[in-house]
Amino acid sequence: MLELGPRWSDDIVANRKIVIDVYTPVLAKRSLGGIGLKKNISYGPHSRQVLDIYHPKENQRTPSAVILFVHGGAFVRGDKDANEHIYANFLTYFVRKGFVGINLEYRQAPEAPFPEGSKDIDLSVKWLIEHAKELHIDPEKIFLVGHSAGGSHAASYVLDPHVRPQTGHQIKGLILISARLKADVRADNPNAHGVKAYYGDDLSLYESKSPLTYCDHLDIPLLIAVSEFENPGLDVYASELFYKVSQKKWQSPAFIQVPKHNHTSIVAHLDTEEESFGLFIETFIRAAL
Repeated sequence: MLELGPRWSDDIVANRKIVIDVYTPVLAKRSLGGIGLKKNISYGPHSRQVLDIYHPKENQRTPSAVILFVHGGAFVRGDKDANEHIYANFLTYFVRKGFVGINLEYRQAPEAPFPEGSKDIDLSVKWLIEHAKELHIDPEKIFLVGHSAGGSHAASYVLDPHVRPQTGHQIKGLILISARLKADVRADNPNAHGVKAYYGDDLSLYESKSPLTYCDHLDIPLLIAVSEFENPGLDVYASELFYKVSQKKWQSPAFIQVPKHNHTSIVAHLDTEEESFGLFIETFIRAAL
């Protein structure tokens, strides 16, 4: 990862494949014996409105808190299963800690433009609450995790008053990992085409559609994470969110720049022997609980 870091942005698609290829055999060696899995459960009518449920096989004495993970993909690509092990690794890590993990699939642009990604999160949250008893989860302890474009959807769902449901977002804590918090089509944005596909052709509306615009509406604990070798601008927007929330609350949210990692490995390395980032997230969650 250190060798790849300085040239990460030269070819993000090719370098992402390298990261996946590096971590897949490492993750394949894990024992998953204590983890149960229910695949592709529908939470809505569209073929992509499905989720996977990772849960401890042993019966929990009390209903479990939930980790709801929303993957990235530049708004136009990507799946909850990059392969058999990634992004499942994010959920299996937290199942080992006693949580129930939800790996969310959602509709993509251009078929589903802004704010449909956030609407799919809303639909999935309502589904989880409706089925809380049978899933043995606590509907008041749902932690929403968004990576990359998934972080945009998650942030808008919690922050944007024009997007989140009038009844409230029903989220206990928000974790944004390498999230796109501001829509832009800058020349150095390698995913500008995806931003345009999701947020539309009218650049004058980007400010009003960006979750960063609505940081004053934050009403739950927040953790912001970026990698040392990040996609251009994402760390800048994360820093802006950190600053604005700190000024508004007069107390800073949790923030970490994960050393030696890049935009993909920040998630792909979870559930390996390298636990520092996972423990940081877990500490945040335990404090919020």
